[in-house]
This record gives sequence, structure tokens and C-alpha cells, in this order.
Amino acid sequence: MGFFARLNDEKYDRQYSDRELARRIFEYFKPQSRRLAGALVFALLLAGVGAALPVVVARIVDLLKGKPSLQAVSLVGLAVLLIGIGQWGLNWARRSLVVRAVGDAVLDLRTRAFRAATAHDLSFYDQFSSGRVVSRITADSNDFGQLIVIVTEVGAQLVQMLILGAVMVRTDLKLSLLFMLFLPAIFGLAAGFRSLARTVTRRGMKAMADVNATIKETISGIAIAKNFRQEVSIFKSFDESNQQSYRVNVQRGFVLSLVFPTLDALAGVFIAILVYVGGLSAAGGLVSVGAWYLFIMSLNQFIFPVLNLSAFWAQIQAGLSAAERIFALIDAEPNVIQTEQRAVPPLKGRIHFEDIHFRYTDNEPVLTHFNLLVQPGETLALVGHTGAGKSSIAKLIARFYEFQDGRLLIDGQDIRTFDLAQYRRQLGIVAQVPFLFSGRVADNIRYAAPHTTDEEMLGMASQIGDGEWLETLPNGIQTEVGERGGRLSMGQRQLVALMRVLMQKPAIFILDEATASVDPFTEWQIQQALNLILKNSTSILIAHRLSTVKAADRIVVMEKGRIIEEGNHAGLLAQGGHYATLYNTYFRHQSLDYRPPGVAEFIASKSELS
Repeated sequence: MGFFARLNDEKYDRQYSDRELARRIFEYFKPQSRRLAGALVFALLLAGVGAALPVVVARIVDLLKGKPSLQAVSLVGLAVLLIGIGQWGLNWARRSLVVRAVGDAVLDLRTRAFRAATAHDLSFYDQFSSGRVVSRITADSNDFGQLIVIVTEVGAQLVQMLILGAVMVRTDLKLSLLFMLFLPAIFGLAAGFRSLARTVTRRGMKAMADVNATIKETISGIAIAKNFRQEVSIFKSFDESNQQSYRVNVQRGFVLSLVFPTLDALAGVFIAILVYVGGLSAAGGLVSVGAWYLFIMSLNQFIFPVLNLSAFWAQIQAGLSAAERIFALIDAEPNVIQTEQRAVPPLKGRIHFEDIHFRYTDNEPVLTHFNLLVQPGETLALVGHTGAGKSSIAKLIARFYEFQDGRLLIDGQDIRTFDLAQYRRQLGIVAQVPFLFSGRVADNIRYAAPHTTDEEMLGMASQIGDGEWLETLPNGIQTEVGERGGRLSMGQRQLVALMRVLMQKPAIFILDEATASVDPFTEWQIQQALNLILKNSTSILIAHRLSTVKAADRIVVMEKGRIIEEGNHAGLLAQGGHYATLYNTYFRHQSLDYRPPGVAEFIASKSELS
């Protein structure tokens, strides 16, 4: 395996031609046409003023041959001063317009990239690291902005180069033609670095994205790492990514550092030849000393933009590579595809899986010929071993993943025809590990229903254990939850997550119940909150608590993507099948009537003794 083995393209990456990249970039700057037009005007004026400088200096050289008057020298000196002030003012005006135009364009690009990232379904983030996505939205968008700044800088210098080219031709046609013969060699060598520069720059960006992904994953799981004393291990993982980024970018630096010195040396040889030939012409009286000096100065300023373009080639290639990566993220095809965008009326909650086939990867089917009907208002509990397909059913209802065949109907309508945003507004979902955003408890509760008042929240909270759970919070609903809700206990997080769904009043409720142990009083409060939701919605419960299972109208027992039993708690226990085995293995110990093996015999023996 090579040194770049970890720097593979993402599956959604694609190659864009220079013409296509230029067209896409132009689209982002089209709204900035007025600012860019103003910057172009200032660039033209700046080029004209810059081209005037060699002419003025050449005039001084010719004046020095005779006996220049004080007035003439003063006028020339004043002209040089005004040219310097003019260059500063025009350059500032041009840059200010360009910076504002680039800032707005990058803002638009970053917004579109973030919107595209949030629009992707969960299967996208199963395949691709979120840290790398973040790198594209942040670091790559900055490189894209730098590309435009550099292009405008070099563009202004190229305009100046054309004006100086005209001055050179007018000064001495033969020397100018000789110089023009050298230009193809310079441009040819610069073009030769293009492909190599793009390749090494793209590798550098991928390496940096790996570093970002490693940092994000490590920081997100820092508590687990510390719990298992893996600080050395996570540093080793970071160090590997960091060292790889270092090696890749050092190689990139070596490649790109060859560009400017090579071209500078080549240009130096050409200029030396031209200076020698021009000097012979001046000595022979074919041109004046001032004209020869004008040619030399014009030549230096003419060649500078060419070398500058080469010097900035690394940044230009970085910007083009960044544009490719961001456009690839924006253009990535979604896995979840809606065939229509039909408005979603208030849902009753009838869910029908009709011969559904679903798999996460090509060779691992999860659901095959799966059929299930959930009636409006019904509470359905899904039980089964890990990998049975319970969470997959919930994810398909939430439209987080795309099924490969069959139909999923909601109230008799194909789920693929709904406007997805409208549909999900009528879904309430509580994940196995409730996620809370940094901020207050109140902010998290009103997350899906922003117009909810504090009074409404407190009124609903009072229906859960008489609101006693709020008393355990230092500042009630104004309590700060911390990052990911870390300041709250797991039970408190579950209650906040359930309150968030209660305020939303969903037609369909999905609960992937947490397996974390909570005290009996908190479990009773959680069950009260659940009952408030269940009575007003069609509910799919991936159940791990006996209290939740027994509260369901129907229990569906799953194994390897198939329904093997269904019924109510008592009926399934009486059958003595798979559910009874699950009950005795996982649920029975949660019952108040449960006694561990040996307890009954111990109690009986004590009774006999007494």
C-alpha cells in the first residue's frame, strides 16, 4: 500500500473540466457583476498608471543626458509621486470591491453546501465522515474565495502586461519580436506544471480532511476514551493522520516550489539576452539610452505577471480543487428520492409495508418480502434480538433510508410522493440516545414547535409525575443542558426528548427506546409521558422495557427481517414461543412479580422453620 492509500476519493467525488468549473464559478459571481465591473475599471486605470511609470523614468534618463532644468526634474519627480499615490488609491478601491464580492460569493457557496449536506439522508453519513463534510464546507470554501482574489490580482497585472507590451513594441519592434519568441517556452513550462499541481493539491486537501475527521471523532468520543484510558491510542490515531497530512503537504510544497524558481531562471536568461542585444543597439545609436532603459523596465514589468501567475499557481490549483470538492458535495445525488412533492394533509397514521425489500449494502438484505399494516392510532411494539430489523422499519417510516423494492403507504398514499419536509413535520421521533442541543431545557422542548410558550410547557410538564421531574433541575426549564445534554442524567434527557415530541403533537410517533437503566420513579415518569403521546398518535415502539411492551396494543416479534409472532403480551406468553423466550431472558426481571431463582425456595424454607 502506498503513502496515499488513505486518501481515496469519496464515492460522490467527480472530475470537472476547467470550462465547467469556470461556468459554475461564474454563476456564483453573476450577482456581483456590478462590483466586479467596478473592480475591472479600477484595474484598467491601475494598469494604465503602472504602465506610465517606465515612460516617466525613461524620460528622466533622457533628460539626464543634457542639462535638465530644476523645473523639468521637479515635474518628473512630482509625476512619479502622483503615480505612486494613484497606484495606492486605485489598488485600494479595486481590492475593497473584490473582497466584498468574494465574501458574498463564498457566503452563498457555503450556504448552498451546508444546505446540501443537511438535505442528505442518514445513509449518506453512514458512508462518509461528517468531519470531511465539515472540511469541505469550511476550509475548502475559504480556498475557493482565495482563488478569486488571486485571479483578480493576476488579471489586473495581465492588463498592465498588455499595455506594457504595446509600449515595448512602440519602443523597439525588433527587440519586442525577439522577446515574443521566448514567451511560448515560458507559457509551455507553466502549463506543464498544471496537471501535477492540481493532483498534489487535491491530495493535500484530502489529507487535511482526514485530520479534521479524526479530531471531530476524537472530541465527540472523548468521554469514552478517558473512561477506557485510551488517551495514548487517540493521540496515536491523530498523529498518524497529522503525519500523513504533513508528508503529503511537504511533497506538495516541493512540487509547487519548483514552479517559480524554474520560470524565474528561464526568464532571467531571456532578459539577459535581450539586455545584451538592446545594449548593442543603444551603443550603436539605433535607440536612445532612455528608450533602451524604457524597454528594460517594461520588460521586467511585462514578465512579472507571467511569473506571478506561476507563483500563484499553487493557490489557483488549490482553489480549483476546492471548487471541485464543494461542487461535488452540492451535486451528490441523494439516496432518498421523492417521485413527487405532494402537499401532506393532516395524517391519520395508517402505515402499510407492502412487499418491501430493503438492504443497507448490496449483499446484506435486511427486509425481504416484508408486509406489515399498522392501523391509525394503534400502538405497535417491535421486539427481537439485535439485527432483527426493528430499527430499519422505523428508519424507513421516517424516510431516512431508501427501500429498494415494494411500496410503503401512509394513509394509502405512496410515501415517495410526499413533500418530505411537510411529512416529517407530522413525525415525532425519540432516538435510543436522546440528543439535546446546547442551550436551555426550554429551547430543546420548543425545538420542533418554536411558538410554544413557557406556560404551555409547564402545563404539559405538570401532567408527568405532577411536574416533580422539573424540581430535580436546578433552574427548571431554564436549566442549561450542556453539550449533547451532558449536564442532565439519561432519565432527564429522555423526559426532555419526550416533552419535545409532546409539544410537536405528531400524527406518527417513533420511539427507539433507550436500554439505559433508570430508577423506578423516573421510569414511571417516562411511562406517563409516553402515555400522553401514545393516546394521540400512531406509535411504533422499539421496546426494551417491559412497561412499554405491555402498554402496546400489538406486539410484533421479529427475527432476521421477518415477523415470526404477533399479538398482545398475555397471548404471546401463553403461546410459549419466541416472545416467551425473550420475556424470560430480557423482560421478566423488570416485573414487580419477578423473583430471582432460589428466592422462592428460600422463602418457603423460612416459612417451614417458623
